[in-house]
Amino acid sequence: MGGGGEVSRFICGYMACDPQLSQLFLGGLPSMLKVNVRTDVSNQWLEQTIRYSVDHADRSQPGSQAVLARLSEVLFIETLRRYIAALSPEQKGWLAGVRDPDIGKALALLHRKPAHPWTIASLANEVGLSRSSLTERFRQYLSESPMSYLIRWRLSLGAQLLQSTSNSVAQIAGEVGYESEPSFNRAFKRQFGLPPARFRSRSKSDRNQSVRQVSTHGRHVSK
Repeated sequence: MGGGGEVSRFICGYMACDPQLSQLFLGGLPSMLKVNVRTDVSNQWLEQTIRYSVDHADRSQPGSQAVLARLSEVLFIETLRRYIAALSPEQKGWLAGVRDPDIGKALALLHRKPAHPWTIASLANEVGLSRSSLTERFRQYLSESPMSYLIRWRLSLGAQLLQSTSNSVAQIAGEVGYESEPSFNRAFKRQFGLPPARFRSRSKSDRNQSVRQVSTHGRHVSK
């Protein structure tokens, strides 16, 4: 302390992700990622972006918070891109699958249009592979078939909608690709251990309890 020399500044922050929707890719990340911004000339924009964030972190100019939020998103995406590009050819998992041109296209289609009446034949046709090749390569990266993955993704979307909207169970079932409420109920219970209505009720109860705990803690601190 007080030893002289250049001053170093550390910037800390966080990004919030929906746990139901982000677990597919966040689960495949290591606990820490290190990005070297001094390795080549192409990284200069990344270094300048970080410097800009540091310089504007304490300013209260109109729109500054929105700019910093978008820059944070760009930095996170770029970090993910660099991590994916550096994965070994033998790597398995969602992020490795995204890097594969064909499997990445299949994943993008399933995520972009989850309610579409996909079949393995229609998905394979869109990707440009045979049904057997798509299934084999999809299993190679994600250890499950495309249709099994689609079911999990639809149910994750359903769980997120149950928590974030007041739409009926029947409406949500249709939004995520189920033709009937009973079939959605059965699949949802297999995945989450509770039928949709009880899942929504428990999630609401858990949120209310968390709010009460935060509120009580705040009162104790203020005293």
